[in-house]
Amino acid sequence: MPKNRYAGSHPSYKALNWSKESIERKRKYDKEYSASKERKKYRAELNKANKKAGTYGKMRALGMDRSHTKTGALVMERASANRARNGRNGSSSKK
Repeated sequence: MPKNRYAGSHPSYKALNWSKESIERKRKYDKEYSASKERKKYRAELNKANKKAGTYGKMRALGMDRSHTKTGALVMERASANRARNGRNGSSSKK
């Protein structure tokens, strides 16, 4: 079951006219992508950075995230601000 139990049944999906097949295809792709060696290594690096900073498992309760800057550094930031920022071509717009 996906983390979001409403995935695929939200009204926004109906507005996009997505079929059940296309949603299932995307879930399958996401599952394979997340299981790749590159993504596992990336998640391990982020977890290591959070553990080193002493924020592993704690900041989520406080509404904080680790945000990537343009230089690749990780800084603390409000989760709402971090997740609302849409960088050009998926890149960070934060200095």
